[in-house]
Amino acid sequence: MKRAKLQWKLTCWFSAALLLMALLTFVIVFFVSHSVLQKNLKDELIHTVEDNLDEVEFYRSVSQMHIDGDTDQYIHYGVGYLEIDDDFLDQVNGICTGLYRENGELLYGENPITEVEIPAFADGVCHTVRQGGEVYYLFDRQLEQSPIRELWLRGVVAESQGDAPLRRIVRICLWCLGAMVLFAIGGGVAITRRALRPIRDLSQAAAQISGGDDLKKRIPAAGNDELSQLAGAFNGMIQRLDEAFEAERQFASDASHELRTPMAVILAQCDEAMDAELSPEEYRQALRVIRRQGRRMNRMIAGMLECMRMERKSDLYAREDVDLSELTESLCQDLALIGEKGIQVTWQVADGIHFTGDRTLLSRMIANLVGNAYRYGRENGHTQVTLSREGAHILLSVADDGMGIAPDQQEKIFRRLYQGASHRNGEGVGLGLSMARQIARMYGGEIAVKSTPGAGSTFTVRLPAK
Repeated sequence: MKRAKLQWKLTCWFSAALLLMALLTFVIVFFVSHSVLQKNLKDELIHTVEDNLDEVEFYRSVSQMHIDGDTDQYIHYGVGYLEIDDDFLDQVNGICTGLYRENGELLYGENPITEVEIPAFADGVCHTVRQGGEVYYLFDRQLEQSPIRELWLRGVVAESQGDAPLRRIVRICLWCLGAMVLFAIGGGVAITRRALRPIRDLSQAAAQISGGDDLKKRIPAAGNDELSQLAGAFNGMIQRLDEAFEAERQFASDASHELRTPMAVILAQCDEAMDAELSPEEYRQALRVIRRQGRRMNRMIAGMLECMRMERKSDLYAREDVDLSELTESLCQDLALIGEKGIQVTWQVADGIHFTGDRTLLSRMIANLVGNAYRYGRENGHTQVTLSREGAHILLSVADDGMGIAPDQQEKIFRRLYQGASHRNGEGVGLGLSMARQIARMYGGEIAVKSTPGAGSTFTVRLPAK
């Protein structure tokens, strides 16, 4: 069976919760109302009987009666007469009141219960009896005049009489409850459909990406609710994936291109050495070319592996306190001895600058920047290395007066295996700047470049001081 959609699950859940809450409220209100109405009914029963108590009088002779044309009832009783005043309420609002002898004989009034055994009279006590599935309340009062103290007034009322208003309320509530459930389901469907739209869009985009490798797909993220934030986060993730995949494609393309050239040279030299008769000097020359290209490939492969290790953090690089001032100055002293192309290296290093990191990685970052200045510097030029502290950051800059970098290439130079068109045949493999930026980012820093074609370049590393 197909699993229910999240929209219907949420709608059913909230509708069921709403229905349960409504039913619980209805039950509580019903029982509270029932209790209040029954109490009011018992109070009305007691008040009716109490009021009727004053409407029964006894007279020993007719001469004592005040017959003035009213509609009072007269009953011969014992040695006299009972006068039942016309205000006697024998049946009102469902409450029946009767005048009884001590033995239960009804003298006057109404008695709606005749099929069950009548309980004995008890003055001021409210009884409960059941007849034919109906519950009745009984309230007794004994007459107070001495000649008729053996007479009793009993009031009777059905329990259902008090619940009559409640039954009307129940019918209205049931209709309202049904309408509320339908409204809740309809509103829930509309609300969840609108609320879950970003999730549907996200699911469709994920399906399109997984099915067609379309990393350009984006989710509309309107609003500022949680689902819109999710869509925005998804778009950011896809953007980073797109950039990473694009970088990997470029890396694979550049790697295949860079490795193809030395491999072609090596194979050409091998074919020439095997197919032609060469002099010993020519063989040595061929071997020198093969060795040079082999070393170039070895540096390239080693650099790529090192970049991958840093990316995946498969190696646990040390985290130790490094005297960056001492490290920079010692590296500059060593690198200045190279003297390649007559370039002079000078440095200005502030004292007491420390950084927590791996000494080898930090050394490689500085050496790569200085080596890049050697490679692209002009003949008999100058390279200046500066280390300083600026607020909460450590600044390391390497400035040269070489050929400079064109504006359209200033971001490309940080790509792996990328080299300027004029230096494709140099000794570099295009990994130095990429690795330097990767090391800086590994420690929460960044590298920026400022360059003017023909006037030189300045690379600045900004690292957090803590």
